[in-house]
Amino acid sequence: MQGSGQLSGKVAIVTGGASGIGRATALLLAHEGAAVAVVDLNREGEGVASEIAGAGGHAVFVSANVTGAADCRGIVERTLREFGRLDILFNNAGITRRATVVELSESDWDRVMAVNVKSIYLLSREVIPQMEKQGAGTIVNTASGWGLAGGARAAVYCASKGAVVLLTKAMAIDHGPRIRVNCICPGDTDTSMLRNEAQQLREDETRFLAESARRPLARVGRPEEIAQAVLYLVSDASTFVTGTALVVDGGGLAGAI
Repeated sequence: MQGSGQLSGKVAIVTGGASGIGRATALLLAHEGAAVAVVDLNREGEGVASEIAGAGGHAVFVSANVTGAADCRGIVERTLREFGRLDILFNNAGITRRATVVELSESDWDRVMAVNVKSIYLLSREVIPQMEKQGAGTIVNTASGWGLAGGARAAVYCASKGAVVLLTKAMAIDHGPRIRVNCICPGDTDTSMLRNEAQQLREDETRFLAESARRPLARVGRPEEIAQAVLYLVSDASTFVTGTALVVDGGGLAGAI
């Protein structure tokens, strides 16, 4: 792969790597020289790993449920077995349920909190000792603009992403100076999850996407643009950055916070 090589020799785990922001980030990190463990329950992650390998990079697909401790342990063991080290963790697996607290089922609350928050705890718990052993590492968690400002009919999603922001800050305090921990807060991005939100809300997809584009840059984001923010946070360009929530939203929150 023909990138700058700024991540040459590094090994990354990317969860939710089969599609959207995860897929774009896995491809970008590999393009910049990292070996990548593409983690997802969706078997389309195999295609992402194959695409990386076909371009001359190094990747392995790991089918895993990141809400389970045993699977998270297995992800790290497989990565170390394949590549021998671990430098980057991108905790990106996530889901949403668009509902108020009155409309939301208990099972949906539990599922969103498990995928969006518990998975970060479980996988970071496995990864951090290895990074400390190596003497360095970087972790990036996917939060959201709705982790900083509330949104309509998104109670559990907002709660989960707000938790990610403060979990990130707490981890940065606990595990510096060797490990840097940051999160990204994307705005609406053109992924299958965004389109699924229109279905959940029973709204016309075209109208929903047009509403999502109402921000200073007048469009939704592209997964590749969010991936560039992740690359910045895991690269040597951000060696004095930790505990931050980096907003990447086309100005959507510019007038809100």
